[in-house]
Amino acid sequence: MLDLDPLPVTPLPSCQNNQWTPHSHGPQSSLTQVKEADCQAFIRRAAQGDTELLANLPDQRAALRHRALACLGGPRPRLSASDLLLLGVLVCDMDASSIVAADPHVLQNLQHCPRLTAAQQAALNRLLASGRTVLGPARQAVGLDFFRSIVAACRAGQLRQRDARRFVTSFLEAKSKAVSSPSKRDTGRPCVRGNITAATLHDDLFLMRYDCGQLESCLGSRVLRANLDPLLQHPLPAECQQVVKAKLARVYPGGVPEEQLRLIPSLVYLYSLSEISQWCVTSKDTVVTLLAPDGALENQTEAILQKFLDHNGTVTGALLVAIGGSRLCWMSPRQIQAIRPSEFRLAGALDISSCPQTRKNVLFDKAREAFASASTTDTYYRFMRPYLGGAPVEELQHLAQANVSMDIDTFTNLNPRVLQSLSVGNVTTLLGPNVGDLQKARSHPIISSWLRSLNRSALSELGLDTDPTGPTSSALSTTGTPSTSLWTRHQAPTSEGPGSAAPSSGTLHPPSPWSGPFPLCFVCPPPQPDTRYWFLFHPVSFPAGDASYLPPWVTRG
Repeated sequence: MLDLDPLPVTPLPSCQNNQWTPHSHGPQSSLTQVKEADCQAFIRRAAQGDTELLANLPDQRAALRHRALACLGGPRPRLSASDLLLLGVLVCDMDASSIVAADPHVLQNLQHCPRLTAAQQAALNRLLASGRTVLGPARQAVGLDFFRSIVAACRAGQLRQRDARRFVTSFLEAKSKAVSSPSKRDTGRPCVRGNITAATLHDDLFLMRYDCGQLESCLGSRVLRANLDPLLQHPLPAECQQVVKAKLARVYPGGVPEEQLRLIPSLVYLYSLSEISQWCVTSKDTVVTLLAPDGALENQTEAILQKFLDHNGTVTGALLVAIGGSRLCWMSPRQIQAIRPSEFRLAGALDISSCPQTRKNVLFDKAREAFASASTTDTYYRFMRPYLGGAPVEELQHLAQANVSMDIDTFTNLNPRVLQSLSVGNVTTLLGPNVGDLQKARSHPIISSWLRSLNRSALSELGLDTDPTGPTSSALSTTGTPSTSLWTRHQAPTSEGPGSAAPSSGTLHPPSPWSGPFPLCFVCPPPQPDTRYWFLFHPVSFPAGDASYLPPWVTRG
């Protein structure tokens, strides 16, 4: 593995004695200082990292892309196999046309992308359908092997259902278009593939053999009741999920029983709030299953939780930990207020960074109620830190006076409106020795917006240069001016909440599965996430020649 120390690249972290050591200079200017002799070694190391950690730092991400192209000698219409080997995960920013035009080795790169845009996914399916995805003569079996590996990983619980479903749906649509013109499902046609049995459902290529029409015609009620779990382990396209939901309604006209509810988290998004109101939820385990990441939509959280509360259930600290902080975002204010302070304390630090600002405000009040009795200010700050996104200006001024030395990651999660009310002196005192990190994180939307509101004198007082917009693209140029035509921008998640509201009745639609990064294990995990660490490297290797290689969405411990 390449050691970073000899390379003159100061912004990247080094790993010494299992500790992350940030460097003091901005990443854009340092990228231009990489010597030509070290260029490919630097990009090869960077290509093993997780670029999604730069999702809110577009300047740094753009700098990395530009430098990668420069290392190749400039833009080119078609990336070769050697180019792709060098670029690694940096290929994840390629646009759709470049994916289709690239050497077939691009498939191996794209497997390691944390997320793909819809256009990139469509391009990937076109490439698979073309038969060019192997070296030498084209073979359709390669596409089937890739399909089988995705389904197998999903059924084994190694790959999120939503991610696998999007791939499978696109793959099957591309296959259908290549064979014949698409047609609507004929609900009256007979079963021609043979009745579906328990053995059929254990075949990873089940969805290649039974389309949604045949699923409807060939799946009997008795097999459905006895084999609901193995059936729903498959990443069924939405149309097929609707078939299963309709069959369940016929089998259980009075509502899906609780023991079966625990098997249908992948179908929950299809149920309206009025349908959910008919469920009987008495067990904490049922709540946890339905509210799993691959389960209910965010705005179904309140309805499902209320069914549990209606049957004398209580929200405990263990339940809060099990469902995760993001579900707190979608509990009603009344449900949040009903949580006992002792249970909130037991839950500890929950990640509520994705919450809408209104919920952050409610959760801050609940956290303050729970942790107000902390023995010292340092202890109080440590417990309250995840909830300070809802803190009013008076709270932040109090913490500044207590010299808490807020880290930049917490600072970027503060209420933007409250941040605008803080003076430069407040911010300087609040951050303490971390104030220098403002320069490094100035491209973060929250910090960038605040810096633009300051005058030159205030910027100088903070020790920043007097250009509030930060480094420009001209600072990124090397021996040439690389074109960005090969690359596509991935929008960073917004800070205003996880998704849009869904209707209170009728069918609820699934969110985009590519909603955020899916991190793998770090080489040396830092004590806590911090936007000072521009690029945390975690090399990922797969056995050479292994046809069962899996995408990065697979959790590997």
